[in-house]
Amino acid sequence: MAAEDIWYTVEGDPGIFTLIVELLGVRGAQFEELWTLNNGVLENLRPVHGLIFLSKYVQAGEASNPVLTDDLEDIYFAKQVAENACAAHAILNILLNCVHPDIDIGEDLTELKESSMVLNPYMRGVALTNSETVKNAHNFMSTQYEVDIEPEPNANMLNKDDDSYHYISYMEINGRLYEMDSFREGPIDHGPVYAGQNWLNVVRPIIQAKMNIFVAQNSEFKLMALVSDRKMVYERKLNHLTNDTHGADNEEVYYDALNLLMLIELEEGKKQNNLLELAFRLHRQEEVLEF
Repeated sequence: MAAEDIWYTVEGDPGIFTLIVELLGVRGAQFEELWTLNNGVLENLRPVHGLIFLSKYVQAGEASNPVLTDDLEDIYFAKQVAENACAAHAILNILLNCVHPDIDIGEDLTELKESSMVLNPYMRGVALTNSETVKNAHNFMSTQYEVDIEPEPNANMLNKDDDSYHYISYMEINGRLYEMDSFREGPIDHGPVYAGQNWLNVVRPIIQAKMNIFVAQNSEFKLMALVSDRKMVYERKLNHLTNDTHGADNEEVYYDALNLLMLIELEEGKKQNNLLELAFRLHRQEEVLEF
């Protein structure tokens, strides 16, 4: 396989995933790691557009809920066809189903989605794999310039690496909860999310059950949420707060505004760290290419 055709492994880190979506041309989105599924944490991160569960790979058994392989015209699901592309699939299986005013997926991903929605999941995976935009963003944030590469699992190398990791996405689409495992033939339908119901309350017991299994096995796992850009959300809240309480002498409003300003500064710090990460990787890439 030619070097330019290789996909490299990506660390399951929310900062890395955020930089990938930015390199893809997406605006208004970022990833946050979740240490708990309690309501308070999730409430503070609203809106939550999707979840990604990362764990050691275990060969999937038969799904307890229906796996959809037909009638996917309104659901973007791409089956993984390339080694090490799992992170890109997990990200795009959420982003290309996301319809929210905060998030703009950009021209490249819009074109990928529009050109591949008529295809079946396997051919969508081929289209994703052949996208230079997606592969370049994925590989730029990969471990290829840092450590020796250990391949992620794919359908042709099951059970060969006990230390392999895999990503599974969850989100609500058109009033139903879907689990998107790119090793399967289609998304798993976990049932309805009723009007007025928070989809996170529906997915919570499903993910909690997965967590319990890995805790019992003393095995590592991680949960990340795709959320709206936090700096943008906090600035919007601050704007509403100051406009709605203009002229009010209210101590509570003052402390709420101060808290939002601190949160905005924290998010600005994250963005600066992301810029430093990009600069480091660009420098490291140039060193490797020169070598």
